Amino acid sequence: MAQDEPFGWGIIGTGTIAGLFAADLGLLPRARIAAVHSRSLEKARGFAGRFGQAKAYDDEAAFLSDPAIEAVYVATPNHLHAAQALRAIAAGKPVLIEKPIALASADVEAIARAAAERGVFAMEALWSRFLPAVRRAREQIAAGRIGKVRRIRADLSYLHPEEPGSRFFDPALGGGAAFDLGVYPLSLTLHLLGEPQAVSGSWIAADTGVDRRSSFRLDYPTAVAELSCGFDCNGANRLLVEGARGGVILEAPFLKAQRLSWYADAGRAAAAYERGTGSMARLLDRLPQSGRGNENVAFPGNGLQFQAEAAMAAIRAGKRACEEMSLGESAAVLRIIDMIRAQPAMTP
Repeated sequence: MAQDEPFGWGIIGTGTIAGLFAADLGLLPRARIAAVHSRSLEKARGFAGRFGQAKAYDDEAAFLSDPAIEAVYVATPNHLHAAQALRAIAAGKPVLIEKPIALASADVEAIARAAAERGVFAMEALWSRFLPAVRRAREQIAAGRIGKVRRIRADLSYLHPEEPGSRFFDPALGGGAAFDLGVYPLSLTLHLLGEPQAVSGSWIAADTGVDRRSSFRLDYPTAVAELSCGFDCNGANRLLVEGARGGVILEAPFLKAQRLSWYADAGRAAAAYERGTGSMARLLDRLPQSGRGNENVAFPGNGLQFQAEAAMAAIRAGKRACEEMSLGESAAVLRIIDMIRAQPAMTP
């Protein structure tokens, strides 16, 4: 494909996340949707019609052989990600695989081997890593703005009733809070600190056997991360990074962060984090405070365009991976989840 032509994406899946991704591609002048695949040709045609002149397929082999597709975005239910990614790789197509990239670290390693053997790009679509606010925070932390990182704290929780047929609680579909939500704070922590020396934690089971809530503690030589996620409540959904000389909060919802709160004192950062996002906290947040600065890093759309842009640049440059989101770190996140889920569930 000529470098000056729009980048052609093929999308597998026509659900909510596929729609968000397709909409955000519209914000990238050099991107287009070349083809869409669904088990239902009617759904594929309907989706394609919403986003331009893409071809519609219900035959996966025909879809993967379409020469207009430069990369495949896998946007199906969790349990299908790994197998569909492997088939795309076997067809010679670079892949961007919606999170969680797989349901076990061994499947990520299989994807990495297949991509290396076939010589194609493969990456997990953990879109939060590519947000301008997250990039800004990482750059400033690396530059020493808050000193050496000592602690990361985060909870990501959204209330989902445990109803029959809910994908959030269906083990056959890769349900559970850790796969749906926990990957975000875990991945961002590894992005900032690397792999931990030790992992501990716990989980509470839903009636279906998946985790309703999970907690993780990651220990590093000079830092600790305390992370949690759940379907049992609507949480504050913020992420705090404490350093030796200050702290920063990725404000809610941190998985789509558009505002950073910087504190010159780590204790004040921790106190602000613990206040949460209630009415009193919002009032205090509006008042000017010495030693605190708010930084707005807004963006149009849903935020998925940044990962697409990074993947496109890497693929057009002939790279097989993206430095900001390695398959090794994707596998490491799933190993952490594996370790915690291997323990007996706690009683609520």
